[in-house]
Amino acid sequence: MALPDVTRATSDDVQGLTICIEAAYAPHRAAGIDLPPVSYGVAEDIAQNHVWVARDGAVIAGGLILQIDGSEAYLKNVAVHPAYGGQEIGGALMRTALDAARAAGCCVVQLTTHAAMPDNIALYRHLGWHETRREGNKVAMQRSLNEG
Repeated sequence: MALPDVTRATSDDVQGLTICIEAAYAPHRAAGIDLPPVSYGVAEDIAQNHVWVARDGAVIAGGLILQIDGSEAYLKNVAVHPAYGGQEIGGALMRTALDAARAAGCCVVQLTTHAAMPDNIALYRHLGWHETRREGNKVAMQRSLNEG
């Protein structure tokens, strides 16, 4: 797959994005990590938030859900189907979301990830995110939008 084609999600993408999200988190569940319902509310997110998908033809290879409320942005979910890992899909989705948050006047984007997912935490740190707090199994992080 060439660099992914990232587009805004529509209501037609609910099923494909749900499948992608579930597949992305399946290895973590299989490892025994207790996750919340990771694909719950996809239809509502598409209707109410900023949601993008990366496609390989008709297949949704990745997706990202960003909530913007005034000057605050929260990365609710970013998922890449395991069959498409290592193809810069997550990076393309992330750049799209950060650009949208910047355009909306946000100065930082926040997210929460799971403490039992150290590879995700390390990846976010590599991408310029900073840990702000830990509470139980939750790790809160943020990224300044002034960092490029």
